[in-house]
Amino acid sequence: MKLEVELISNENIKPSSPTPTHLRYYQLSFLDQIFPLMYVPFLFFYSQNDAYSKISTNPAKSFSNVLKKSLSDVLTRYYPLAGRIRDNLVVDCNDEGVLYREAQVKCELSDIVTNPNPAEFKKFLPCNIDDTHHFAFAVQVNYFTCGGITIGACISHKIADGTSFIMFMKTWAATARGDSNIYPQFQASTLFPPTSTLSGFQPENSMIKEKLVLKRFVFSSTSVVALIEKYGESSDLECPLHPSRVEALSVFLWSRYVAATQANIGPKKLNMVLFAVNLRTRMDPPLPRNFFGNIFRLATVLLSSEERSGLVGKVRAAIRKIDNEYVKKLQDHAQHLNFLKEAGGKVLTEDVVPFNFSSWCRFPMYEVDFGWGNPMWIGLVSLPFKNVVVFIDTKSGDGIEAWVNLKEEDMTKFEGDTELLAYASTTSLSNA
Repeated sequence: MKLEVELISNENIKPSSPTPTHLRYYQLSFLDQIFPLMYVPFLFFYSQNDAYSKISTNPAKSFSNVLKKSLSDVLTRYYPLAGRIRDNLVVDCNDEGVLYREAQVKCELSDIVTNPNPAEFKKFLPCNIDDTHHFAFAVQVNYFTCGGITIGACISHKIADGTSFIMFMKTWAATARGDSNIYPQFQASTLFPPTSTLSGFQPENSMIKEKLVLKRFVFSSTSVVALIEKYGESSDLECPLHPSRVEALSVFLWSRYVAATQANIGPKKLNMVLFAVNLRTRMDPPLPRNFFGNIFRLATVLLSSEERSGLVGKVRAAIRKIDNEYVKKLQDHAQHLNFLKEAGGKVLTEDVVPFNFSSWCRFPMYEVDFGWGNPMWIGLVSLPFKNVVVFIDTKSGDGIEAWVNLKEEDMTKFEGDTELLAYASTTSLSNA
């Protein structure tokens, strides 16, 4: 079935009150500057009963009015999102507004959730996630014939990480319900002062235009427990090292990727396994959760393709290195840029094969309730980066969905791996 999505409205939503003059220019931090100009996209699916149970007349119009008014109100707090990114240095908080679109989907929500078309989820988004444009936030509200709704939201990775994104979505939803008391803190540039030049470093070099495929692998609680037991390790003192859910799944998925693609990689090629780490909790004193920006970095583990033992310990040791002292060193622009250029050069010349993990587990994604109930499902679209895994809790909270983004030829081998399929069920989604 070809997914038909018809655009029915297109406008800018501006803050309900003007941004004060002294807040006109929001300075990007150094950690913002080193990200490519792209979006972090998520799809929030709401069933008919959840979305409309409290609306008596003209539900689509009422839902639209509530969304637009609450978005306008919340933008007074998140004023950089209504501005425009300029020259990789500042956000001009000129109140031009966020892109807001509405669309009619000519099918029922159940058709999408039970049988997702592997090529067309990007139709739920307001724009291409890897285009060069300057909206800081954009959203598309999609109405299904059954009354279900999908909100496709995109935030610029140039100014926000996953924690900031979900904080904004929760605040917007709470504002729609009339009970929001969350206020963001915009001081990232004071902790990580920007640089006037990136010295030849091009963030967009990590983005690729090859054919990439995104697939969802669902691990039940039983499978997760089995993998935790499988990857338990003993230290030199014979004390067992019990991996977390995400550690066990990360090691398992990386090992299955290597097993499936080793013929192409070559046995002597190094692998750079990277893990996104939230810096807020690792600083002294810790930063509050509402601290806005790209406040995370990547823990790095170098492994050969033959390595199969001790991986959990290596992963945990790398993550532990992301501490307060590490954060202080990040303020040395030259040192960190040299590291990024060296690592990026090895990846571009294919001396090192990257594999990236980002966990959104325990994030309150299923609490984004605009007043008509929590999402029935959270979806993703293919990102312009190869070898990326994003973990999200299942709605029940006891399982994990692993969204794996690979080159098409690698995915063909990976998804057919018998050991992988012994633990996971699959659903296909693609960026074609």
